[in-house]
Amino acid sequence: MVVNVLVGLVTSLIGGALVWLWERGKRRRTLWRTARFFGMVPGESCLIIIGNKHHVPGVATHKEIRALIEVATLASHVGCDVVTESSDNFRGSNDTKTEFCIGGPMGDANVRTGGHLRAHVPGVTILPYGTGPDSVAFVVGGQRYGFDRGNVEYAVVAKFRPPESTRPVFLVCGHTSLTNQAAIHFLKRNHREVAASLGTVDRFCVVIKVSDIATYGFQRASFERDVTAEAFAAH
Repeated sequence: MVVNVLVGLVTSLIGGALVWLWERGKRRRTLWRTARFFGMVPGESCLIIIGNKHHVPGVATHKEIRALIEVATLASHVGCDVVTESSDNFRGSNDTKTEFCIGGPMGDANVRTGGHLRAHVPGVTILPYGTGPDSVAFVVGGQRYGFDRGNVEYAVVAKFRPPESTRPVFLVCGHTSLTNQAAIHFLKRNHREVAASLGTVDRFCVVIKVSDIATYGFQRASFERDVTAEAFAAH
């Protein structure tokens, strides 16, 4: 009787330990998948470049701050420190830090984004501001992604590594600051599904659609298209 009880206790302890180890390994694998998609390395630092309100240097909108918080909480979850810089002031390479560059270049909101697009994502074009339906539309591979403020907006999200850096840039170029937040929020929740549709997560470019904004704000985003081949192709 005593032997049977001891055997049962030992078996339970071993079983519990195995379950704990399996769950711990599962959490670790999930964490590393998240880190790899966004280009982060647990224990290292991330650089967040934040943009401005259009034509108002030095002033970030509250939605830009919310987008920054989305990235900061992601970094904390993965185990990375965060350094923030203004797009007005920061120059140079991201070097050994994974860079999150948030915001489009329209209205000089984030001039660094414009530089990144020209240097590394030449297949993405942003049409000029105007009164017509194509105002500030994104064009990738001949396809236009129009800006219907407050109804349907888009974000181009690209990941690439500049040759002078050891860590990648994760670029979020939305039509508005709300679109930036929506794209980051969506990818935090759905990066596994997005990754499964890509050839590689080391370098990619995707379009995220944000719809029904007047009703759902930043919370109705969806994966629109993988534009990796077109975005990184020279004109």
